[in-house]
Amino acid sequence: MATAFLYSVVSMVFVLGIMILVHELGHFLAAKYFGVRVEVFSIGFGKRLIGFKRGDTDYRISALPFGGYVKMTGENPMDRHEGSPEEFTSHPRWQRLIIAVAGPAMNIALAVALLTGVYMVHYEHPIYLDQPAVIGWVLDGSAAKKAGIEPGDRIIRIGNTTNPTWEDVIPSVMLSPNQPVSITIQRLNQRFEKTIVPESMGQEQIGNPGWVPDQPVTVTFLEENMPAAKAGIKLGDDIVAINDKPVRSTGLLKSYLQQSKDQPVQVTLLREGQEHKISLTPALDPERNEYRLGFGSEPQHVDRLGPVAALSKSIEQNKRNSLLIMEMVKRMVQRKVSIKQMEGPIGIARVSGEAARQDGWTPLLGLMAAISLNLGIFNLFPIPILDGGLILLLLIESLMRRDISQPIKERIYQAAFVCLILFAGMVIFNDVMKIIPRLQ
Repeated sequence: MATAFLYSVVSMVFVLGIMILVHELGHFLAAKYFGVRVEVFSIGFGKRLIGFKRGDTDYRISALPFGGYVKMTGENPMDRHEGSPEEFTSHPRWQRLIIAVAGPAMNIALAVALLTGVYMVHYEHPIYLDQPAVIGWVLDGSAAKKAGIEPGDRIIRIGNTTNPTWEDVIPSVMLSPNQPVSITIQRLNQRFEKTIVPESMGQEQIGNPGWVPDQPVTVTFLEENMPAAKAGIKLGDDIVAINDKPVRSTGLLKSYLQQSKDQPVQVTLLREGQEHKISLTPALDPERNEYRLGFGSEPQHVDRLGPVAALSKSIEQNKRNSLLIMEMVKRMVQRKVSIKQMEGPIGIARVSGEAARQDGWTPLLGLMAAISLNLGIFNLFPIPILDGGLILLLLIESLMRRDISQPIKERIYQAAFVCLILFAGMVIFNDVMKIIPRLQ
């Protein structure tokens, strides 16, 4: 427990430290390039812990490691403005706009660069993810079952997306808890229009339709002293049938086993292109209260992409994730998605610790790419205090051809600051509520 906590804290500080450093470096370099005086470059907020001063800038690490900032002369509406050429507001709006955009742009660029590096070393994903969305199994009593979805059905439209892959389908239903989702399925030569209402599941309240993708049941790990290992099933075997009934997914396999209980079953498998039949008896797992054979199936596609292919795939994935982030925020505003799907600093610490404990650097770098992208996109939202708020005000002033009065700017920033603090408090509260069950 103590080791896991230490991993989480150290990993979070490392991950957020890099994200904040890159973000603020973007603002800093752009400001310096245009001749704006930078008074403070800080990692963290609050009391100054350590640092040094070079030129006009105090480079520091501050007490609260949940952010950072670059303080430019005259940037804050509540600062005293003397009209010096080095003041932020003394520069043309297009220069101020570039300075504001530079921070989020650096985070997005970092996300692309990190994911490119990961894909060049270890590009791994479930083999079904980029395949046509064919249903392998439907849970009894689920939303999919109630809508009349059957194993073997192919989803040929979900929402406005035609011929989707599972990479398109999964986020669509996850972001639609208790919300109707329109789909078109193809069953043999017929097409059917269906509406499913994914159930809200788990602490994050994500949508769960109750279906499982069609994918090969390939043995990827075996448990000692369980029926599968004792019967001679090997890693890499493809389970194709149980009692001559085709198996499309591990969910369907589990369903067959619960029906047969402790009666012997005949497993048909493919090994090196040859078909084999093995008879074995499922064992009851008292902890799970289910009958099992004792093997797992999580087939992954693992590859190394060349630099060009890795960059192209990284840009594609980051674009997809960016649209997903904006869609999630849109649905939160519409109150169709719970704010519990967001992760705060405690959640980031938890997932960072989990990634750090995995073998190699690629899991942690992949997580850093995701967080960096989130940070970049979030800062572009048109909320005062955030970079997007400053960008919005600059665009409004450009259209008005004059500056918004300082008193109005001050009130906007004060109100936004209160709202942002309340929002941060709510996210942290949700983080705490998520970990309480794990501590019990």
